[in-house]
Amino acid sequence: MFLNVFILGSAGFVFGWDRAMFSLIAYFVAFKMINLTVEGIDESKSVWIISENFRMIGEAIVDRLGRGVTYLHGEGGYTGDRKSVIFCVITRLEEAKLAVGNIHDVKGGRFKKKDIH
Repeated sequence: MFLNVFILGSAGFVFGWDRAMFSLIAYFVAFKMINLTVEGIDESKSVWIISENFRMIGEAIVDRLGRGVTYLHGEGGYTGDRKSVIFCVITRLEEAKLAVGNIHDVKGGRFKKKDIH
């Protein structure tokens, strides 16, 4: 990646930034096509949703995506509180409709590792 950024940056100085931008776009498209080829268009993803409004969210998934959901009941490891969990399997194309975020998007004070002394 560093090597590609160096090459595209150098190309910007030598050939102009518009051509370097086209190269960057071509690089991104090639990356996405390789990813699509390796993982496939029908790649499935599992979604786990923990919410107090699990019934309403589950019904929305069934109505809008046409996917079945499974309700699970669990216990919070930190608090010991009862939790309701929705489990669902979706395709990569449905991921945007469900607004799935990456783990680094999680906010809150309990997600950082505690120092044990």
